[in-house]
Amino acid sequence: MPKYYCDYCDTYLTHDSPSVRKTHCTGRKHRDNVKFYYQKWMEEQAQHLIDATTAAFKAGKITNNPFAGGPGGAPQKPAGVSIPPPNMGAPPRPGMPGMPYMPPLMNPMMGMRPPPIMNPMAMMGPPPPLGTIPGVRPGIMNGPK
Repeated sequence: MPKYYCDYCDTYLTHDSPSVRKTHCTGRKHRDNVKFYYQKWMEEQAQHLIDATTAAFKAGKITNNPFAGGPGGAPQKPAGVSIPPPNMGAPPRPGMPGMPYMPPLMNPMMGMRPPPIMNPMAMMGPPPPLGTIPGVRPGIMNGPK
């Protein structure tokens, strides 16, 4: 019978059947091995990015830090580059500097209060007395015999 090899756990399973694979893949050790594998891979990718950035900086390909601000922490404007206005070319909106104030449209619902928040426990009523079965009506007590 063929055996199944798990790359994450570096082990062979006793036989290759869906139930054995499922049991193995849902196990704690397998999940820990998968988590460790991808954590290690992410660390290697991050280290590769750090090494590439360091090599580019040492080679002079990166002359300044694009994230560093100018005096007082404010970003500096590159020479010869125009910075777009805050609205990014969109038409001006009411309330923006230089625009007249326009009151919001009246909402007919504004005069009404919002509905109260319903508490599901308040709708259920008091709990049944001890010793009774919920949902079962008790018989008539001390009634005619």
